[in-house]
Amino acid sequence: MARALLIVLDSVGIGGAEDANAYGDVGADTVGHIAEACSQGRGDRAGLRRGALDLPQMRALGLGLACEASTGRMPPDLAPRGGLRGVWGYGVETSRGKDTPSGHWEIAGVPVAFDWGYFPNTVPAFPEKLTSTLVQRGRLPGILGNKHASGTAIIEEFAVEHLRTGKPICYTSVDSVLQIAAHEEFFGLERLYDLCRIARELCDEYKIGRVIARPFQGTPETGFTRTGNRKDFATPPPADTILDTLTKAGRAVVTVGKIGDIFAHRGTGHEIKPNGNDACLSAAIDAMRTLPDGGFVFANLVDFDSEFGHRRDIPGYAAALEAFDRRVPEVEAVLREGDLVIITADHGNDPSWHGTDHTREHVPILCFGPGVGPGSIGRRESFADIGASVLAHLGVRRESKGSSWL
Repeated sequence: MARALLIVLDSVGIGGAEDANAYGDVGADTVGHIAEACSQGRGDRAGLRRGALDLPQMRALGLGLACEASTGRMPPDLAPRGGLRGVWGYGVETSRGKDTPSGHWEIAGVPVAFDWGYFPNTVPAFPEKLTSTLVQRGRLPGILGNKHASGTAIIEEFAVEHLRTGKPICYTSVDSVLQIAAHEEFFGLERLYDLCRIARELCDEYKIGRVIARPFQGTPETGFTRTGNRKDFATPPPADTILDTLTKAGRAVVTVGKIGDIFAHRGTGHEIKPNGNDACLSAAIDAMRTLPDGGFVFANLVDFDSEFGHRRDIPGYAAALEAFDRRVPEVEAVLREGDLVIITADHGNDPSWHGTDHTREHVPILCFGPGVGPGSIGRRESFADIGASVLAHLGVRRESKGSSWL
């Protein structure tokens, strides 16, 4: 019986979304602009990387061709140099919004047809009713921040006051999110999670997609850094995803990284949550080694987004892409006859773009495995085609959004 591995390279968009104007993102192109920057020397950083973007594995899987189909431009150094060894195409998001839940839910067969709630870019950003109830139920002396901000910048701005007063740092962005940062030891990690659970309940009234715990450590003397104990508290999908379908069918499901959080731990099977791209990819590879026939591994690699996209770090993003590319042969090495791997993304986060937020883009779809391809699957009119193809490959039927290319 077949098995499947789905890897989401968080924020690795390939430009060209037709409705980008509605999001202020006309011209955004995450992979294309990174490749251009590297070819021009703007992707160099001493001790990290230098020169042209070097992605031989994904180039052979059709990444450059997917980019060209999406935007009409072949990014520098991504054209195939020999035979292809998979099928390639690109996906168009139909969901409203450009945040993580929208992209992942649509990939899993549930496009978002409703409008998310957002907090205004004002100071304060949060409704008084929300903040006062959060303070009362969380037994807090108050909150800090209460505005749109970059996660690293707001910690630098308020960390010392947080340590002095005990008030957590609350902030948001153009995404449908409320984020709460607190010192992992001084405030307490479990206390931060409990506070986020309260905020999750309060945010339901405002249709906010996620509440995110952002723990950090450090001192004023050493500086402050976020830890790997981030936790997302998402509202559950409004309908059954492919994870629910596979679970009900008795199939083995393994979810890696923040997948469990994104789907509110529904149908997410055995959850593994390491810290960082390498650790998450290693966990996915290890899961494939022991995955029974008919099983499914669903992994998210978040560092592209959180560490490099939001921080507008072109060299760091390029190095992360190259690091993933070098490990693709490890993925191929654990595949059995009949296995299928799909590499895709959930949205864009162009590190050359203005601001620090996600960008509305198409996503690559690279599909490979023993006996797969090569060839083009062209333009897929919904990310839901990915989930439909996973189910088709695993031989599980359901009435759902999306059309399989298999």
